[in-house]
Amino acid sequence: MVENVGTVEPKISEFSIKGTLLGDFSAMSNRFSTLQMFSIKINHDSLVLLTVESRDIQKNPFLFFIITFKADSIEVKYSIALDTSEKMRRIYVVKNLLSVLSLVTDLYSPDPVSLYQYVDSSIDELTGSLSQSYSALFNNYDSLFNEYRELKRLNIELASSNKNLTAQATELSAQNNELTERLKQLETYSDESLMVMIEEWIDSHNNTIDLAEFAKTYRITIPRVEQMLNKMVSMSYIELKG
Repeated sequence: MVENVGTVEPKISEFSIKGTLLGDFSAMSNRFSTLQMFSIKINHDSLVLLTVESRDIQKNPFLFFIITFKADSIEVKYSIALDTSEKMRRIYVVKNLLSVLSLVTDLYSPDPVSLYQYVDSSIDELTGSLSQSYSALFNNYDSLFNEYRELKRLNIELASSNKNLTAQATELSAQNNELTERLKQLETYSDESLMVMIEEWIDSHNNTIDLAEFAKTYRITIPRVEQMLNKMVSMSYIELKG
């Protein structure tokens, strides 16, 4: 006989921050696909990130947090184990939210006032309950926030650099296609036409031919000219001297 075991449900908390969708949810989903800790779902009006940190004995999510991006807001819902600090859990969720936002600074913009006020209140609540660790905690937060701002700056620079590189790559690709087409056209001389050109060159240059100069003049590869010369010698059209 299996004894019934009661399950203890965690506390649930949530908050929201104003935001603005700059790109589209599909592009954001592609960016977030590198985050293995999250499951991603796109709805018609939102993008949802879900991470399950632990499950109960019935395999239901126990510790988790959900970040929902909407066109004008970010909604965050998370669970809190009964034997853990609510304030520490809140800081942990905020930290992960900042990390996520740092990946899509060009696609989604949280309202700075809403975000900063929430982060500030979260830090203030936590430090208010601490005494000796206040300085260390503040330093950690300050370091994290500076890192976030630096990542945001680098992301902007990389996005601009990527845009320039894409334009250059497109231009180079067009030039390469043009040169390839020109090369094909230049290599379309028939053997008969090329042999006539070689004969005329030899006649007008005292029975000599400079392969490099001839190839450059008619924009033909040197191996192609050599091939024709060998053919003309084998057919006794010309003969080598010296």
